[in-house]
Amino acid sequence: MKPIKNLYAKRPNMTVGLGAQHGFSLLEVLISIIILSFGLLGMVGLQAAAIQANRDARLQSSALGLARELAEMMRGNKDIALLTSGNPYIGNFTSPLAAASPSYCLNMASGTTRCASTTAIANAQMTEWLARVDAELPGARVKVCADSQPFVNGLPTWTCTTTGTGVTTVIKIGWTRGSTDRSQTGDNAFERATVPTIVIPVTPGNTV
Repeated sequence: MKPIKNLYAKRPNMTVGLGAQHGFSLLEVLISIIILSFGLLGMVGLQAAAIQANRDARLQSSALGLARELAEMMRGNKDIALLTSGNPYIGNFTSPLAAASPSYCLNMASGTTRCASTTAIANAQMTEWLARVDAELPGARVKVCADSQPFVNGLPTWTCTTTGTGVTTVIKIGWTRGSTDRSQTGDNAFERATVPTIVIPVTPGNTV
């Protein structure tokens, strides 16, 4: 009778194969977390930039609508809009915005008397319009003037040149915006209304 061979004689150490199975070390896990963190930080930065761009677009749209609204009011009251003096539409208005001669005669719900003249209408229009601009645009500045050079070297300017050819009434609106320089912090992270953002020429029309 042949002796039974030992099946494990050629494999005396059964744990050798198990030692070849490696898992993730703590160092590898930490490196993976760091790489993932950099990716998440980039996504957060992109989201912040998208939010700022969306806010700037909304303010730009609001300012453009307000400028067009004022232009239509001036066209509708052209006899006053064409005046070189005593014109409520003309002026340099800085935050907080307020009309030179506030009037509320268009708001009949407040119990005020009806507007007695086209000048009173212009005062009431500017009172209401400037209040809305101040509420919608942060640190807003508005300038309405006769200007022949609203742009200098391709850039808008607050300066009004009343001489030369092509003089027309211009509506200029600016406001505080977020800086495009991401390295700026605190007060430097905002760009004040150093130049107008919206510039719209207005042609009220001829008097009759």
